[in-house]
Amino acid sequence: MSRTETAFLFDLDGTLVDSVYQHVLAWREALDAEGIPLSVWRIHRKIGMSGGLFANMLFRETGIAPEEGQLERLRRRHAENYKRLSADVRPLPGARELLAWLTESEIPWAIATSGRIETAGPVIDALGVDRARVPVITRDLVKYAKPDPDLFLAAAEKLGVPIEMSTVVGDAVWDMLAARRARSLGIGLLSGGYGQEELERAGAYRVFEDPAELLLHIDEVGGRR
Repeated sequence: MSRTETAFLFDLDGTLVDSVYQHVLAWREALDAEGIPLSVWRIHRKIGMSGGLFANMLFRETGIAPEEGQLERLRRRHAENYKRLSADVRPLPGARELLAWLTESEIPWAIATSGRIETAGPVIDALGVDRARVPVITRDLVKYAKPDPDLFLAAAEKLGVPIEMSTVVGDAVWDMLAARRARSLGIGLLSGGYGQEELERAGAYRVFEDPAELLLHIDEVGGRR
């Protein structure tokens, strides 16, 4: 373990990479293919939670009972659509610099995402993360995804840092809710489309615009060389 017990656990989409709207469009295409009409803004409000819970909530909102195998078809269609759209995904401002600073400062960090490795893996690689050295916890590795705390608990365990000494960084209310349930502090970023008040109500004790602004204030949230 590092010389410090402090650790940062990062969400991926909307937190480190500018990919939220690619996910929204991928879900809309998947829903359209299944004949399920749903406004884009309703889809956006659910990005960040697990795909299974996401689909269940969509069916509940539309009042449509899912057919046998439809949930799996939706998940598969979303993954296929996102792979096509993810060529346009870019790191958010300051993301690479923030991760490099933490590494140089010997502050442990990990990535914990509700995405499965089939969609998250290529984006993480494009971010320049060495998956052989940095723990990456995806939906495939835990029983439940956000808003359950499993992803962040697993990431802290991989780092060997108590979850109570870890800080979750995310862009969605689902990240903040999961952080609270994991007994961890939560930092919200506006780069995923949620508002400051929403993130604070969900448990964020600080809110920044993006990774660049977080790096600028890193000493205020426990990041010290």
